[in-house]
Amino acid sequence: MTHRVPDHARVIPLRSEPAAPAPAPAPREPLWRDLVGDVLRRERLAQERTLKDVADAARISMPYLSEVERGRKEASSEVLAAAARALGLGLGDLLSRAHGELARVTAPRIVTAPRIVTAPRTGTGRGTAGSAHNGLCLAA
Repeated sequence: MTHRVPDHARVIPLRSEPAAPAPAPAPREPLWRDLVGDVLRRERLAQERTLKDVADAARISMPYLSEVERGRKEASSEVLAAAARALGLGLGDLLSRAHGELARVTAPRIVTAPRIVTAPRTGTGRGTAGSAHNGLCLAA
């Protein structure tokens, strides 16, 4: 016994509709460790200090501090405080700067919505049943 597929299932369209563009993926929020690492690295470079110098001052291994700066390691608050102190910052300063960076990169873009403007009514105020004008206009 042969199982037959209905004819409509085998129809191949001659012209295809253009594919709708894929929606843009939602931007990913940065990881906290990336933000903190960026702040540490920017501050270290702004002070023109080497990774070794800051790592020694913070009593952290140089490879570990490098990993923290690159966002590869999730450092403890003690390590972050030591690295911040070695750069002349407090832990609060470091976290505040990281928070500012987070707010900057995740701030929504301001999109203005069209304003609704009421147009002056003319005539008797009696509209017809099929009237498309309701006294409202969109202004950009």
